[in-house]
Amino acid sequence: MTERRVPSRRTFLGQSLLGLGGLTASAEGQSSPPGSPARPLSVVCVGAHPDDPETGCGGTLATYAERGHRTSIVYLTSGERGIPGKSLDEAAAIRTKEAEEACRILGARPVFAGQIDGATELSGPRTAQFTALLEAEKPDVVFAQWPIDTHPDHQVASRLVLRAWLGAARRFALYFFEVDTGHQSLGFAPTVYVDVGGQSERKRSALLAHRSQHGDEIHRQHVQVMEAFRGREAGVAVAQAFSSLAHRGLPEAALRRFDPGGPAA
Repeated sequence: MTERRVPSRRTFLGQSLLGLGGLTASAEGQSSPPGSPARPLSVVCVGAHPDDPETGCGGTLATYAERGHRTSIVYLTSGERGIPGKSLDEAAAIRTKEAEEACRILGARPVFAGQIDGATELSGPRTAQFTALLEAEKPDVVFAQWPIDTHPDHQVASRLVLRAWLGAARRFALYFFEVDTGHQSLGFAPTVYVDVGGQSERKRSALLAHRSQHGDEIHRQHVQVMEAFRGREAGVAVAQAFSSLAHRGLPEAALRRFDPGGPAA
């Protein structure tokens, strides 16, 4: 495959993330086979609270959905402690509706894992429950929060995904996303960038759906700034960044599995 240089010296790939041909750039300059998957993919994003997945992965999820893939967002909690002055049940009801609206905008199906904001667990039973929930999605691609994070719930959400991945009979491609890097995500090291310039309005609308969390403020003060910064790294206007977990040839082996034509000559 012929590489095309961009101003930042990043290399655009035919397909770096599964099913997103021509949309991604790699920090490592690897080449991947072109073409689209042989079937629609199941793409899952897991976040600790409503608005975490939308912040770090919203544009990428919208792009997958736009291309006909099945997308879902798994919220580990319902953000029960996220609205001062509201009881846990009241806050959960409000934030669940906000998450459902954000998912509608992004073209994703919401799934709630049932843990409690501020009291998430990595116990054996909780791990088994979460693993069963994730396996029910039959994921091809999973996005999880970066594990080195100042928020305990973010750490738990990430580690639950990793445990499910390690024990999976059918391995999925695993990517980690950032949330409020420098304040929450720490030491985030991108390996893959996705150009999300075509999803700007949808991403913003999804965050605005989280009215109780001041979604517009999050978008202006964090998301816009970070995506512009990642865009400069990747040589595009705006981008979302991910760190891929390479193991046994993933994700490249999976790309070949979904591309009947195989790698380009």
